Amino acid sequence: MMRTAHLAGIAVFIALGTAPVCGAATVTVSGMVRDSAGVPQMGAEVQLLSADLSVVASVTTNGKGQFLIASVVPGNYSLKAMGAYFLPSLRENLRIRKATVINLTLNTLYEAMQWLPAKPRSSQSQVDDWAWTLKSAANRPLLRWLEDGPLVVVSDGAGNAPKLKARLMATGQAGTFGESGERFSNTVELTPAHSSELLARVDFAPDTDRGMESMLGFRQDLGVAGSVQSVAAIAIHPDEVDGAGDQGMDEAAVNTSEMMHLGDEFELEAGSTEVMGRIAGDRPATATAALPYASFEWRDGPSIVAYRLATMVPKPESSDQAEAGTWLPAAAVRDDGKLVLERGLHQQIGYERQTDHSDLAVLVYADNIDNPILDAMSRVAGSNLSDSSAASSVLFDPGSGMVRSAAPGFSATGVSASFERQIAGGNRIAVSYSSGSALVMPALPMAPPISQMMAATHAHRAQAYTLSFSGTLDGTHTRWRASYRWQPENTVTTVAPFEVNSAGPYLNLHIRQPIHLTRDGSGGFEALLDVRNLLAQGYRPYILSDGSLLIFAQGQRAVRGGVAFTF
Repeated sequence: MMRTAHLAGIAVFIALGTAPVCGAATVTVSGMVRDSAGVPQMGAEVQLLSADLSVVASVTTNGKGQFLIASVVPGNYSLKAMGAYFLPSLRENLRIRKATVINLTLNTLYEAMQWLPAKPRSSQSQVDDWAWTLKSAANRPLLRWLEDGPLVVVSDGAGNAPKLKARLMATGQAGTFGESGERFSNTVELTPAHSSELLARVDFAPDTDRGMESMLGFRQDLGVAGSVQSVAAIAIHPDEVDGAGDQGMDEAAVNTSEMMHLGDEFELEAGSTEVMGRIAGDRPATATAALPYASFEWRDGPSIVAYRLATMVPKPESSDQAEAGTWLPAAAVRDDGKLVLERGLHQQIGYERQTDHSDLAVLVYADNIDNPILDAMSRVAGSNLSDSSAASSVLFDPGSGMVRSAAPGFSATGVSASFERQIAGGNRIAVSYSSGSALVMPALPMAPPISQMMAATHAHRAQAYTLSFSGTLDGTHTRWRASYRWQPENTVTTVAPFEVNSAGPYLNLHIRQPIHLTRDGSGGFEALLDVRNLLAQGYRPYILSDGSLLIFAQGQRAVRGGVAFTF
């Protein structure tokens, strides 16, 4: 009996502690209900809901769309608005401690579907602010079913992302084909509607004729149906590239794709990139290609089973999707002066498991690669390319001193596995393994012609191991990424070249340091540093018959630094 009385007393005490205190001060909740066009809605019902979504109070808006709920005991509530021909709108997690003004927006089903964010490809992938993605974020309204049945539009009350965003960037870089010295970039991103995104970029070298790159991209979200996108990119190098006795090279590409959602479990994406490259001069050469791609995913909770087909070799992980070069395949020439584009056929089947703190992926693949492009640093014996025996077999960039040549094609099969996990401080660690084939350049007699070097290049079975770290430093807000990818040093191409977001060869470092940010963090100055193959590993030097020196590698050491201003 004593024990029963004791428990009863505790229950009464808890009930008294959780009940509103009689005579406690009350507050008011007021606001306005509008539609998506901003028109006030007369006669809309507004309900104040408790934590368990039971109705605490209900009022109706007046002729100006305004409502007032009086005598509200301070606490945590939700607010729901309902109107004829509209979906209900819900604002959750409202901490009401004093007189509060809350405005609500009613939307039709069509408008809400346009606002529905697409599911990200990987919840663990680090998203760059300026990687070109549809900015469907958590601060936009989304559809959800409540426990009691109705479909509502849920909003956290934050404002929409800025509709116009621009960035100016001044950089200096070396060690990359077609890029040397100073460059300026101007990027403009426009969000004309909740469901569409527009991006334009122009990149040029000041006070020279070293060329220009530009791209224009557009993406339209179709809500639960998927999305469509189009990208046009062009690179013009009027006097920057020499090859086969000619001067100047231009490339252009148009990419179109469509993504479709089949319920919550299936996702299908298909598209194609149409590419044209041209060398100008006395002996012009042209190359064209249609590079299709497709993927299919089946999701079951945190697990994903996917198939992917691709024909264009992707750029390393540090490439910016707003750069024209990201959408253009590498080009080179053969012995006969023919211009060729790097391409192939890649197919993979993989399994991925995503959780809040980790990401595990395993896949098997098969590749057939045509015209694999090899990069080399050069020291030409003559005054220019036309004096060298390599003139008819390579593309030469006199600004950076880089050379590109096309090697024989090869086939490969292999497996790739990766594991990524969040660690202390919100940082991430990732490890990966890849097996397959890569091109090897064997030791040759002194002073061979470059045609003999290319003919001796052959595929060899190899493995690659990668360790990478990334994160943001507290206090300074420095964003950083460091990676080390190893594979045999006698290989001059990467293992598993179609792997998406793979790290560059050997030691790489990427840093973005905010110098001054606006109050809301949306703009300001930022310093950038990107170093690839920091220790200059994996070099394969060859002296040609005319005394010229070519140094091949999986990835040349390249340095890029600059300052960006976002507004």
